[in-house]
Amino acid sequence: MNSTAAPRFVWLQRQRTVPGRALGLSSAAKIVRHAWPAILAAQKSGSVLGDMDEITVVLVSDRRIAALHGQFLGNASPTDVITFQHGELVVSVETARREAEERGEKVFREIARYVVHGLLHLAGWSDAHVRQASAMHAVQEKILASAGPDL
Repeated sequence: MNSTAAPRFVWLQRQRTVPGRALGLSSAAKIVRHAWPAILAAQKSGSVLGDMDEITVVLVSDRRIAALHGQFLGNASPTDVITFQHGELVVSVETARREAEERGEKVFREIARYVVHGLLHLAGWSDAHVRQASAMHAVQEKILASAGPDL
């Protein structure tokens, strides 16, 4: 794949707890497309992002993401996003809805935040330690702001 071209993003709805029309997925996808150049610019060594032709975003419930979190990361509690190095991002829409409400934002912006976070993991970023998490969060928020606050 050309390392500057965006991969094909496939969005899969695999939950029934939040109606699809309430998620604003086309707006989330638009933010991610606008964020793509900044995500590429933020790549670190160990990035697998430039090799991806397709990235799948799977939207699930808290219950499903908690099961995956337990299975793959040893913590069976809900989380916002889980990133798999083969290019699959699993996003909890229930968590996105709760967090969006707390932030006073639209759900689609929170979903886009989680996707950008997952893409940063594919770009070689880690949040395993407090300092890493702080740096990653700062880059993530800068990328989201550059993607267009009005989207």
